[in-house]
Amino acid sequence: MLNGKKIVIVMPAYNAAKTLQQTYHEIPLDVVDDVLLVDDGSSDQTVAVSRELGLTTFLHRNNMGYGRNQKTCYREALRRRADIVIMVHPDYQYSPKLIVPMAGMIAYGDYDVVLASRILGSGALEGGMPLYKYISNRILTAIQNILLNYKLSEYHTGYRAFSRKVLESLPLEENTDDFVFDNEMLAQVIYFGYRIGEISCPTRYFAEASSINFGRSVKYGLGVLATSMKFRLQKMGLGRFRLFDSRDTGFVADYYEQVTK
Repeated sequence: MLNGKKIVIVMPAYNAAKTLQQTYHEIPLDVVDDVLLVDDGSSDQTVAVSRELGLTTFLHRNNMGYGRNQKTCYREALRRRADIVIMVHPDYQYSPKLIVPMAGMIAYGDYDVVLASRILGSGALEGGMPLYKYISNRILTAIQNILLNYKLSEYHTGYRAFSRKVLESLPLEENTDDFVFDNEMLAQVIYFGYRIGEISCPTRYFAEASSINFGRSVKYGLGVLATSMKFRLQKMGLGRFRLFDSRDTGFVADYYEQVTK
């Protein structure tokens, strides 16, 4: 706990057996109250490693997508009465050592959402981020800052912390089950007026770190632009999209099973 707030880490996993243990061992368990892992139909030993570590583990029987994985993560964290939920990818691309400062920014009431930005500072390219990803990140972020009338250094980090009230209020079931989920969620956070803070995060790209290929990156980029246009059209009264219409999450039962703790 931090300032009386229960902190739950959620780890959306897919074929993370090689990096899960290293990631978990850097989580500050003296502050974190619970760690949940949701496996999205991995073909490796992710579930077995998670079981050995004693994590509360959930298994999607089929690969249902990154977005669906997060929906399960957040639902289960809320069921465990989390006050602050932090998503940490188990591929060791992001540093778990930032959990405490990220949680503190919410626990002490300054922000509702905290993002760990790889762009703040100057280490993105030095940390191995491919040049085309860096350039597309900067271009998409600039366009989104204009369309969403906000200012963030990066909209595309997967390292995020949320207060309970944010997760309870966003219409997450209206979001895609694919990678664009992350961006849709941030657009919703901004649309409904929640406070976002950022913290600098070192960049780590290596063979075992998950990363979408060029083709899926293009699809993701188009999805990001579509989300931003929906946001702007609805703000201007020229469109109406369910993505921004309801604060009722309406979570329904997922096709998963709890494995073990």
